[in-house]
Amino acid sequence: IVKSARAAFRTGKTQSIEFRQQQLRALLKLTRDHEKEICDAIFKDLHKPFEEALMTEVAFLRNEIITAVEELPQWAKPDRVKKPFVHQFDDCMIRSEPLGTVLVMGAWNYPFQLLLSPVVGAIAAGNCVILKPSELSINTAAVVADLIPKYLDNECYPVIFGGLDISRATLEQRFDHIFYTGGGSVGKIVMEAASKHLTPVILELGGKSPCIIDDNCNIGVAAQRIAWGKYINSGQTCIAPDYVLCSKATQQKLVPELKRSIEKFYGENPKKSENFCRMINVRHLKRVAGLIDNNKVAIGGDVDENDKFISPTVVTDVKPDDAIMQEEIFGPVLPIINMDNVDDAIEFVNSREKPLALYVFSNQRSYLDKVIENTTSGGCVANDTLMHTSLNTLPFGGVGPSGMGAYHGKYTFDVFSHKRSVMVRKLNMESLNDLRYPPYSAKKLKYLGPLLFKSEKSGNNLLKMLIVGVFVGIVYKMQYCKCRCIGRTTTCNGVAKTL
Repeated sequence: IVKSARAAFRTGKTQSIEFRQQQLRALLKLTRDHEKEICDAIFKDLHKPFEEALMTEVAFLRNEIITAVEELPQWAKPDRVKKPFVHQFDDCMIRSEPLGTVLVMGAWNYPFQLLLSPVVGAIAAGNCVILKPSELSINTAAVVADLIPKYLDNECYPVIFGGLDISRATLEQRFDHIFYTGGGSVGKIVMEAASKHLTPVILELGGKSPCIIDDNCNIGVAAQRIAWGKYINSGQTCIAPDYVLCSKATQQKLVPELKRSIEKFYGENPKKSENFCRMINVRHLKRVAGLIDNNKVAIGGDVDENDKFISPTVVTDVKPDDAIMQEEIFGPVLPIINMDNVDDAIEFVNSREKPLALYVFSNQRSYLDKVIENTTSGGCVANDTLMHTSLNTLPFGGVGPSGMGAYHGKYTFDVFSHKRSVMVRKLNMESLNDLRYPPYSAKKLKYLGPLLFKSEKSGNNLLKMLIVGVFVGIVYKMQYCKCRCIGRTTTCNGVAKTL
């Protein structure tokens, strides 16, 4: 499959902007023709309601495609760069060129969007793409494997459908880029496999994303936005708030507001709600359930293995060394840790691995700015959760253990493009170039000085340009006169000579 895709890339068919746009429009048509089939498959995998699947998976992808189709001609144009005076006669640019044949490995938690969103940018950039959906979301993977060949070029965009053995065999192949979304443990395997071929990678991983709440805050609004960000997709979102940092006084107000929001979203019995998702499988359910300390449960805590159900849960009085704080939860359980002040909260966040996202709630802009300026994370949202992913003019990605590289919108196009530096020079004015050739001399260096050394004082730039301009003019005049004199006849001491 990979060999065939490489052969297809070498034909040059993906180089055309028109071909790329046609393939993207075909993918857009796929999402419209099979909207219900896609959402039904996601429901079978995660019990995700139709509206939620449409909003977080299908509509998200459509927006990415439409942006790429509309903006691609501009994205693909060579970028002209600033030039010093010495290069004013040169054509200097950065060309965005396809990398070649790339691999995109999707995740199971948003099985449609997280696979195909990177693919959009890879197609737009002119690559051939091998698609590998997650085997854990088997129903969505089967739909993708069935539909993609019916809409996209089969040679350029094949789908590999299979389990761990297929994934391992795929990673043994050489690609020009690998894009992986998932957990850190598998991310290390992907990076190790890529290193054997010196293949660049983008790793979209995860981590424990903190949520800091100021005492001076609209707790009702904050609770609702936190509950939505935490419990959507049953907490199986890489940028879901993983834990809350707030004072004891704020916790006492927050817990009842969280309970109110949970009941508003999912009713008094979330298990009967059509709007609450399920865990992907029993293995993941057992892992998350094992993190819950029943003595600290303030809300929820119900588990049903047969239904792959964990109720929206809040645990309080959590300590930093509790089991729930040692790994990314990736489930509908929200621990609250008490901090006396914002400085302690910042110190706590900075003492741990850099998270994929960070959230902070406050009525005070100074409080928000302090948290933002004194912490590091892949992304940050003040007074909301998750919403930064909805804006594709913002890059999305991690830092450190939460991932490397960023994408969405043009950033995805750039990820899958080689930024090639190009300079086109003319073959005239060689007398000026003589200054750079051996043999070197103090006189040459004197003339080269204005060209070689930048001035720190901007006021000298005009003078420098005038000096260089006069110098170039003299050289050009000498060269011009020399060319005009060739072939002319003159008389010296009564003897005619031809120059």
